[in-house]
Amino acid sequence: MRHFGHIAPEVRKRLFHREPCTFTAESPARLLSAALGATLYSPATRPSLADDVLKQASRGVVSMVLCLEDSIDDADVPAGEENLVRHLTDLAERPEADLPLLFVRVRTPGQIPDLVRRLGPAVRLLSGFVLPKFTEERGTPFLEALSRAETASGRRLFAMPVLESPELLYRETRVQTLEGIFRAVDQYRDRVLALRLGVTDFCSSYGLRRAPDMTAYDVQIVASVIADVVNMLGRADGTGFTVTGPVWEYFRIQERMFKPQLRQSPFLEVQAVELRQKLIEHAMDGLLREISLDHANGLLGKTCIHPSHVLPVHALSVVSHEEFSDAQDILRPERNGGGVLRSAYTNKMNEVKPHRAWAERTLLRAEVFGVANEDIGFVELLAAGLPD
Repeated sequence: MRHFGHIAPEVRKRLFHREPCTFTAESPARLLSAALGATLYSPATRPSLADDVLKQASRGVVSMVLCLEDSIDDADVPAGEENLVRHLTDLAERPEADLPLLFVRVRTPGQIPDLVRRLGPAVRLLSGFVLPKFTEERGTPFLEALSRAETASGRRLFAMPVLESPELLYRETRVQTLEGIFRAVDQYRDRVLALRLGVTDFCSSYGLRRAPDMTAYDVQIVASVIADVVNMLGRADGTGFTVTGPVWEYFRIQERMFKPQLRQSPFLEVQAVELRQKLIEHAMDGLLREISLDHANGLLGKTCIHPSHVLPVHALSVVSHEEFSDAQDILRPERNGGGVLRSAYTNKMNEVKPHRAWAERTLLRAEVFGVANEDIGFVELLAAGLPD
């Protein structure tokens, strides 16, 4: 699989200075954690689950979570498990199937070994499990169950803990909770692919819900938690983990609203570009601002609950030619001693030592999402990625 792999090779050549790399579920964890991108959640109870997975993969989704937790009713859990096992078994019998990275969001530790056992050979389709409401006390049994299931199946299985508990939100318990979370995930570092933020649960603790024109960073109590999570769990000194961006709840803007204008504008090229920009800014302003703020605050990837969110997340994750140029300059071997140099774009100064960690992260993102050509921006990437 690869990001933007669903678009024609000749289009990718026009868009990218360096195309996104290919990867598989067996690729190194460091690469996969950066490549998650827009992780699309789907209730495990969907009657067309197998076909849905294939459909989303054909549209550029590279990671999905099949959910047995909050997205389904308590009474539907047994049916959801049965449906999940049946459809994954069906997918395993389709040798031509091109699948994304698949994870299951469970409710209890016991579900992990039970589902692995029931899946049998089809467990090869799973990349791991999403662990809800993670704290040291509640999360450690999940990690222990994952380890046992991995041993029993012989399949590498990753964990993606969700940080969403009230203890993490409340000021008087936050630092202690974060310290406990770090102890738990550090013990299983090789199997923790990413940490996911459950912002909807944070808001719930105070009866809040952000409006479509507001980002998570506009809700100060939520922004403070994100800052502390990154501070203690997302450091660039080798002790940190990939932390993914929070879910965007709104999906009233769908592809059909702007696709015809993007594809068939009757205006001249300059006018067409202006129209595209206006449509996109009007339709997705809140989502786009939040993705940009995710990146600015050290988050990579995003939880998504609607397919229309996937392409914007991926388009804004592509490294610009300017970013790539700066990162390469900073990491040149002859710069190991430090110093300051003028950007090749002659619009900024690059300080080699302070900007080294940023440059390393940027080149990793460039590997999985690609580097845009000099004249290519978000609008062109978004328009090219829309399905026909």
